[in-house]
Amino acid sequence: MSISFQTNVASMIAAMNLNNNNNFQTQTIEQLTSGYRINNSGDDAAGLAVANGYAASVAELTQGILNGNQGVNTLQIVDGGLSNISTMLNRMQTLATESATTTFTGNRATLDQEYQTLIGEINREASNVGLGSTNATNAAQISVYIGGGKTAQSGSAVDINLANGLVDAAALGLTGTSVAGTSPVTIGTAANGTIAVGTTETFTVNTASGSAAFGITGQAGDTAASQLAELNQDLGTVGISASLDSSGKLAFSSPTAFSVSITNAGLATGGEVGINKALNNGSLSYVAADAATTYTVTEGSTTATINLGTGLTDSAALQKINSQLAAQGITDIQAVADGTGTTGAYSLQGAQSFTDAVTLGTGVAGAVTAAAGGGGALDAINAVTAAVGLLGKVQGTVGAGENDLNYAIGLANSQITNFSATESSIRDADVATEAANLTKAQVLEQASVAAMAQANAAPQAILSLLKSA
Repeated sequence: MSISFQTNVASMIAAMNLNNNNNFQTQTIEQLTSGYRINNSGDDAAGLAVANGYAASVAELTQGILNGNQGVNTLQIVDGGLSNISTMLNRMQTLATESATTTFTGNRATLDQEYQTLIGEINREASNVGLGSTNATNAAQISVYIGGGKTAQSGSAVDINLANGLVDAAALGLTGTSVAGTSPVTIGTAANGTIAVGTTETFTVNTASGSAAFGITGQAGDTAASQLAELNQDLGTVGISASLDSSGKLAFSSPTAFSVSITNAGLATGGEVGINKALNNGSLSYVAADAATTYTVTEGSTTATINLGTGLTDSAALQKINSQLAAQGITDIQAVADGTGTTGAYSLQGAQSFTDAVTLGTGVAGAVTAAAGGGGALDAINAVTAAVGLLGKVQGTVGAGENDLNYAIGLANSQITNFSATESSIRDADVATEAANLTKAQVLEQASVAAMAQANAAPQAILSLLKSA
């Protein structure tokens, strides 16, 4: 290499290395002070992309754990309500069992008053936890997003199906049940029968306020219990409850007068008729052609005389019977269609003992018959037993949901730990290595400065040559 005033190559080399060593030292200091090996894209573009993916997964799972805990809290609130309802069902079973024995000498009306109060409280608490007909917030397919799945749509959410989780009195088959009487009244002859697949069975219900019809169509996989629950959803709207009695036959109950008839029966055949759970029933045959025909109904010391006149439709006749009973001081006996579908055939029903009689007009043939009615305690026992089973299914779904969420939260915590460790191995600085690099960078920088000083002094030697010349 020639010696030149114009170009000091040695100095340029020293300057270049000094700059590199200074950059090396700066980068090392940045890594040590930030704690990260990658501080900008240029440090490791591919590594940064991978680390960012893990960081996003950690953020998703962190929020997912919060979602899961909120879901668990919601289910625990629901679970508490279900436990209360279970306790109330136990008390209702106690009341029904107490009333069902014929040796009971107390006042069944007092038992029934508490029983009906418990039904009301079940409705209130079911609504309170979002599983009632007036508040079905939680009676749905609940999806709690946790994350960590293959995609957002696959394996990332925990589903809890409470779509059929209503636990109010209607859904549990308790509406209309009573412990005021003892004898069950059933409908049909087949025990635990189901409506055949594709067959629609129509239940026509007659109450003092009118008639309503509900159709239940058999579906594949139906059981007697599932069809009973579907029927109770409809019957609950008119204050009637259906249950299976001790022999597995369909039974109806209500605290007020009603009758039920079935067509296209799958549970039994022959157009069977349901009988109200009142203590006493009497039947009236309306004689439309004779205005002189009168009916008398006596309850205790109160007697009501009913004159229907002529030309009335069934609905008008029923309205007139009930209005005349009420007007003459008998308010707990009601008349409804007797369920046979026969024009002019009505059933009188009441919770207390009563008698009925007819005074026929001249030349009119007819009769009034009195028949023993049924009570509600045994039906209530069956209904509460079925309700315990239905409630248990909902409790099982809620409990399984709580467990699933806790498992998912545990997995998410594990994934956060592992993803964070993997991200750390890519992004974080190795402090020991970088500390050694800092010492190295400092020595190299000092050496570069010293070498540059020597390189810059080299041209001075040329002046010495010129002086000697």
